[in-house]
Amino acid sequence: MDWASIFIHDTNWEFAAEIVVRCVCMFIMIILFLRLTGKRGVRQLSVFELAIILSLGSIAGDPMFTEDLPLIQALLIMSVIIMMYRLTTWLMMKYQPFEDLLEGKSLYIVEDGVLVLEKIKRGKMSHDEFFAEMRQQGIEHLGQVRAGLLESDGKFSILLFRPEDIRYGLPLFPKQYQKVNQIEPNTPYACMYCGYVDHPDQPEQSCPRCGCGRWAKAIKEQMLR
Repeated sequence: MDWASIFIHDTNWEFAAEIVVRCVCMFIMIILFLRLTGKRGVRQLSVFELAIILSLGSIAGDPMFTEDLPLIQALLIMSVIIMMYRLTTWLMMKYQPFEDLLEGKSLYIVEDGVLVLEKIKRGKMSHDEFFAEMRQQGIEHLGQVRAGLLESDGKFSILLFRPEDIRYGLPLFPKQYQKVNQIEPNTPYACMYCGYVDHPDQPEQSCPRCGCGRWAKAIKEQMLR
C-alpha cells in the first residue's frame, strides 16, 4: 500500500496554493448567493429552497479542487441558478397553484381534539412524530388541542382550546398512553389510534370512528408549569 499516493498523489505546492485561492473564492460566492436568496433559517426552508441549497453544494464543491474547472464556469452556473430562483419565487407569489405545486399545502393533523383520519391513513405524519411535537409544546392530551397543522416547511402549528373549553382527550405521554385491560364504569376512554373519546363497555370494543379496538384512559387535566 502506497501511503504517499493515498494522501498526496501528484499534489504539489503550486496546486495546493491554487486550491486555497479556489476555496476562498467559492466561499465568497456561496455567502453572496445565500444573501441574495433571503434570510430564512434552515428549519424554515421549503422543499424548493432545500433543492437550491443542495445544488449549491455541488456547484461550489468541484471547482474548489478540480484543476481543469475554471471558476468562471461556477460563477456562470450560480448566476443562472439565482435567476431561476428569482423567477420561480415571482411565479409563486403571482400564481397560488404554482406555489402549492412546489411547496405543498398546510395539512390539518388534528381537529377538535381528535386526529384527522385521512392524514393518518396517507402516512402524512406518524403518531410518534405527532406526539413528540405536542409534548415539546407542553401539550399533555389531545383534548387541549383545537387544531394542529403541519406547515409546508415541516413546522407544526397549534391552536388550543380556552381553559374552560378543554375536554377529555387521548394522553400523549408514554406512562399514560397505555392500553387498558379493564373498563371502569362511567369513565371516558380515548381510542389510541384516532383519539375519539367514548365510554366503551369492553376493552376490545371497536372505536365507532376508526374501528380500532385499543383504548387508553382519557384525561382532562393540564400539566402544572
